[in-house]
Amino acid sequence: MVCALPEFGGRRGKISVMSEVRNPPVRDLTPEEVARGLAEDSMLLVDVREPKETAAERYPGAVIVPLSTFDAAKIPDPGGRQVVFACRSGRRSVTASQAAQAQGRPYDAHLAGGILAWKAAGLPTES
Repeated sequence: MVCALPEFGGRRGKISVMSEVRNPPVRDLTPEEVARGLAEDSMLLVDVREPKETAAERYPGAVIVPLSTFDAAKIPDPGGRQVVFACRSGRRSVTASQAAQAQGRPYDAHLAGGILAWKAAGLPTES
């Protein structure tokens, strides 16, 4: 996409806007989509934050598999549920999804915005 900029000194400028390209691809899910999937038991939430972070605050019912020691084999059998990765802001969860895919797992979804977006949406956490 190319956006026109306002005139400055009689000259018009243009700027290119690029969307983030992820390889392998990772789907962004909203907090509401994830909360609905958890309520329907159609999703397994995997929190990839470190133990110190999850001890302070965590997603209810999430499985904890820290990114620092990540191995997709440590994720429990989802039993037909979609695996969704989560973290604080959404960066580490993308990394975890890509790592899982590189390890041959079909786990291509994450909670966009992480626990920050989760709380901003008014969804509960545990201490």
